Amino acid sequence: MSANEVKRVALLARSGPARERLRSALNEVGADIVLEDDPAAIDAQTVTDAAPEVVLVALEPAIEDSLARFDAVLDDPAIAVLFEEAELAARRDGWEARRWARHLAAKINGHDDVLPPGREEDASLALEPGLPPTPAQMHADAAIEPHVHEAVDRAWELPDDDFAYRPPSAAAQSAVVDADDWLRGAAPKEELRAETPLPPPRPPAIEPVWDLALEPVTTEPAPSSPASPSVPPSSLDGNPAPSKWELSLEPLEPTAAGGGPRTPGAVLVFAGIGGPDAIRKLLAELPPDFGRPLVIHLKLDGGRYDNLVRQMARVSTMPVMLAEAGHAAEAAHVYVLPGDVGIGVEQDAIDFRAHGELETAIAQLPPRDSAVLLLSGSDSQWVNAAWALNAQGAWVAAQAPEGCYDPTASHALAARGGTLATPVEMARQLAERWI
Repeated sequence: MSANEVKRVALLARSGPARERLRSALNEVGADIVLEDDPAAIDAQTVTDAAPEVVLVALEPAIEDSLARFDAVLDDPAIAVLFEEAELAARRDGWEARRWARHLAAKINGHDDVLPPGREEDASLALEPGLPPTPAQMHADAAIEPHVHEAVDRAWELPDDDFAYRPPSAAAQSAVVDADDWLRGAAPKEELRAETPLPPPRPPAIEPVWDLALEPVTTEPAPSSPASPSVPPSSLDGNPAPSKWELSLEPLEPTAAGGGPRTPGAVLVFAGIGGPDAIRKLLAELPPDFGRPLVIHLKLDGGRYDNLVRQMARVSTMPVMLAEAGHAAEAAHVYVLPGDVGIGVEQDAIDFRAHGELETAIAQLPPRDSAVLLLSGSDSQWVNAAWALNAQGAWVAAQAPEGCYDPTASHALAARGGTLATPVEMARQLAERWI
């Protein structure tokens, strides 16, 4: 690593073999380790004061709760964040450790050169203009005669039998077998038959017709001969089963995850960069008996929505869960929308659907029983739909710019005359509205 490639790296790992291996790998690639400590023993300001360009985190269950304190650092676009499994790092040794160090250097410095030093370029792999030669072109000057002579020489090495080919010579003619004589000496076909008695005729089978709802329909079986009476099949309980089955389709209604009653309306919460902290503050202030379902839409690049659920569950007084297609939302529950699940509105209540259209659903919400909150990092595309619902009586608010990491949506709503509030103030307004 050249001098202009040296990066300032903060190593966050518990003391142990994994931390030693990671430190050794960083030293091997020439990184400048400006901080090395247990994430449970320091805070985000300590990392910020070290001014790292890269943060390398050794992941293990013991530090999972501690990482929530470093959201501001890990979300900083100016800092590259690398995660490594502590258990894997501790096991690496020899060739595998050196190979991983090369990959680590490539990630830290933003290039794709992961080959070991001293390699030689293979000139045969260099690209050349034009089409490659065809098989016909490659063998244009090849002669067929040598292959014919080789085939003739090897033909005499093949297994010899009565039907083997012989050259047309007098000696060979005596070895040729007359086919008619050979067939006349073969055993008659009747002698080759097995003397196996034929099985008795089986009664005609009654094939059940299956549909989707097992409702028996009595039908008469086909008439059978006196010598082979038909025997109806038995059902699972030992009684004779009907000869035909039918199934009827019944529509399935979305069911609430906990089996509770459907609640009209909902509170939709949109967020993005900087949004997790605002959502935590909002949930911490809402009561456990809040009268509406609360649905969170926050896009995560890594798709780790299960981690987001665990983080929100630590502070929420209500149950927090991933939304699942086919289920309906309940009051006093918090739902996190994964990337492939949207919402729909049926009889003023919301349910979760695969790839449901959010903008369409917002327009269908009952205004008096719904609210839309635009927190830090919200996409401004939701402002128009939320403002249209606000005009019909819904409560719509955006996060106040003070303490908001990305207030783009807040400024757009304020320009229309909308309400701005902190997450704590939003929670109090919602609680007064639906308790």
